[in-house]
Amino acid sequence: MPAVLSSMSPLPMPAEDGGWLVLSLAFALGACIGSFLNVCIYRLPQDESVLRPASRCPGCGTPIAWRDNIPLLSWFLLGARCRACRASIPARYPLVEAATGALAVLALVAFGPSPAAAVAFLFTAALLLITFVDLDHRFIPDEVSLPGIVVGLGAAFLPGDVGPLDALAGAILGGGVLWAVAWTYEHLTGVEGMGFGDVKLLAMIGAFLGWQAIPAVLVVSSFTGRGRRRMRRVARRLGAGAVLPFVRRAARRTEIPFGPFLALGAVLALYHPSVTLPWRLG
Repeated sequence: MPAVLSSMSPLPMPAEDGGWLVLSLAFALGACIGSFLNVCIYRLPQDESVLRPASRCPGCGTPIAWRDNIPLLSWFLLGARCRACRASIPARYPLVEAATGALAVLALVAFGPSPAAAVAFLFTAALLLITFVDLDHRFIPDEVSLPGIVVGLGAAFLPGDVGPLDALAGAILGGGVLWAVAWTYEHLTGVEGMGFGDVKLLAMIGAFLGWQAIPAVLVVSSFTGRGRRRMRRVARRLGAGAVLPFVRRAARRTEIPFGPFLALGAVLALYHPSVTLPWRLG
């Protein structure tokens, strides 16, 4: 299993030893963290602090009372509207909270109550944050990807199949591949193709998952991001020589942000490690 996430026993089945209670608590904690992610998704693109001031309505600026800030529940009780100004509250807010809760449960089920589950949750929650920022604003915040690289490299010192050398190689390879594609395309055409936020994101993914995951992440993200017709065309000729040309085509200017597809490939590589390469640097 990639990076540090391979040395844990799975959580007992929910019916055993109060497992349902543990999973419920994990979901609740994840949903609370998802509420904070909503703050980050809204404020990071505006260069605002994610800590101060406290949560407030984007429409009227009224501070949100604790009873109106309970993940998932408050949105439904308020009828998806601000209590003060009755402005509509987008469904994205409970969606992010529910998705973050689900990520917490998934990490716990896959890795058991262990540091690796915490790392997996932290990684996937960061990917979720990046996905929504990229969908809304077409950029990936450095405030997430750059510290993410450092955290991924640090997590590689925990016990696991892939150590610090593999994580470092992953960060270099992940960032280097997309940087080369973006730089080459821009200098050949004079048009910016792939944003350099994607470069930093793939470096972060490589730091967490190791260099072994990079080919799978690139292939999955390219397939899902470019449509079924291109997927079939590449699938017919798929091989080592087909990966980079396809990613190069994926770097062309598009209305569809590429970050969410890189995140999808990373989640697949994390929870289905058979798609990654088997070699290790030691």
